[in-house]
Amino acid sequence: MEERVYVFVVGSAGSGKTYFTKAFSDWLDLKKIDVFTVNLDPGADYLPYSADVDVREWFTLEDIMSKYDVGPNGAQIIGADLISTKVNEIIDEIDYNDPTFVIFDTPGQMELFTLRASSEILVSSLGKRNCIMVYLYDPVVSKTPSGFLSLVFMASSAVFKLEIPHVPVLSKADLLPEHDLEKIIEWSTNQEKLYEEISSMKGLSLELFHLLREAGLFQPLIPVSSTKMFGFEDVYDAIQEIFYSGEDIESFY
Repeated sequence: MEERVYVFVVGSAGSGKTYFTKAFSDWLDLKKIDVFTVNLDPGADYLPYSADVDVREWFTLEDIMSKYDVGPNGAQIIGADLISTKVNEIIDEIDYNDPTFVIFDTPGQMELFTLRASSEILVSSLGKRNCIMVYLYDPVVSKTPSGFLSLVFMASSAVFKLEIPHVPVLSKADLLPEHDLEKIIEWSTNQEKLYEEISSMKGLSLELFHLLREAGLFQPLIPVSSTKMFGFEDVYDAIQEIFYSGEDIESFY
């Protein structure tokens, strides 16, 4: 059996993870690439796609709040941890359907996934060598140098925690004025331009910049729009480059 690719869509709340999952799965489907979607957010009120596996079929935030007598925040944490008890069922469903691509739509608050043990259990069970993270940069936060730098740091922390490669994506790029879009992309490809912007800042921002640059953690952003449906070819190509050195995944099936 050929190896499949597991894509974890990660990002801060409001960065567009769920709609990215829908749009990317639709794009893959149009390309005749077999895709399987997994919703890992028990607190999702609405999904614009039909998840092939949905943790809400096992537990919801309301269920958890009632059973454990906790508030919404406590329920989110318990829900994140409960995912670890369903890893075998998730993998069984994936194996039964045998897709090429599996896209995981992670909880709204990224720390509920990246900082909880369930994420490591799931990634390890799937096999880290087959997993990749697509990290979504919020376009509004990305517009300021300090905001952009913070997102690079957050993406890097998720990479360190999960120990899998990642593809950085500028989400909702269609909402940005052209000059802002070009500026953000340039920051991701030319760190000297970013340094010029933050050089007047004191202390931590400069130290963080040097730390991230010396560690080689800046990567070119891929602008994507889930509503205008652009950028997904580039995301797909980036994933191919990581796993197959550019050879088209379709050729393996």
